[in-house]
Amino acid sequence: MGPQVTRESGRRLLLVHAHPDDETITTGGTIARYLAEGADVTVVTCTLGEEGEVMEPRFAQLTAENADQLGGYRIGELTGALAALSDPAGPVLRPRFLGGMGRWRDSGMAGTPAAEHPRAFASSPYLDRLDGSPLEALTSILRETRPQVVITYDEVGGYGHPDHIAAHLLTHAAVVAAADPGVPGEPWAVAKLYWTVTAHGDLDAGLAALRGGDLPDGWSVPATDDLPAHDDAAITTRIDVSAVLDRKRAALRAHATQLGVSADGAALALTNRIAQPVFAEEAYVLARGTAAPGPDGVERDLFAGVA
Repeated sequence: MGPQVTRESGRRLLLVHAHPDDETITTGGTIARYLAEGADVTVVTCTLGEEGEVMEPRFAQLTAENADQLGGYRIGELTGALAALSDPAGPVLRPRFLGGMGRWRDSGMAGTPAAEHPRAFASSPYLDRLDGSPLEALTSILRETRPQVVITYDEVGGYGHPDHIAAHLLTHAAVVAAADPGVPGEPWAVAKLYWTVTAHGDLDAGLAALRGGDLPDGWSVPATDDLPAHDDAAITTRIDVSAVLDRKRAALRAHATQLGVSADGAALALTNRIAQPVFAEEAYVLARGTAAPGPDGVERDLFAGVA
């Protein structure tokens, strides 16, 4: 399935995520905001998330150790989430999978049997070849969609999952390859490459608010140091998504196998039942390109300074 959103703003945004649900948890508000502003948005998902755990017993037979049907089910969840993020007045954003649906498989955590699967994404030769590799696939997508702005994870993949780290390495390599005139095809130079991150200050404030809130039974609020975050000074860009926060919450709820959302929409939790804030501002670090900060020293638009 290819992207179905074609708008006239001239702005083109591409996001590279490892599994279904990652796009909404960390960048859902950004996707919804730029769709509402008329940007072309492409969400590239690298695997089907086949190795995921499940939130409720009713999904248990879908998992890899049982029917191994979770990946196919999560295609539907991703489709629903992207539809929820879409602007009601515009076309519906559709999923796009790297290499096609099921080409590369969720690698699971390091040291698990899933990491040895022959199609495991994190162990594929994605950096050193352009023939049938993830690098070739993503380079082709970049040249096709011609985004000015690309988003992926930081160098540790946010929280260390091998597929997230692989997506980081792959995206950086593909941005370079897409601009290389020595690689066959028409070159395309991405203006800005961002990492989706969480700021320490935002996490501190968000978790403090959750401690006084009404969370579902069995959920716990962690210490700040238990969740990954970047120093506030490292944050280059903040995107206000408050106007589309309801769409982000609806998209989170679409990923029912993987997470839950509190009744008030203030928190989400994965299968570990550890609560995380649902942020009304999404934070980024500019990894490649030139920042165009506002008066407060922080960018408020991913396309700031892009001609």
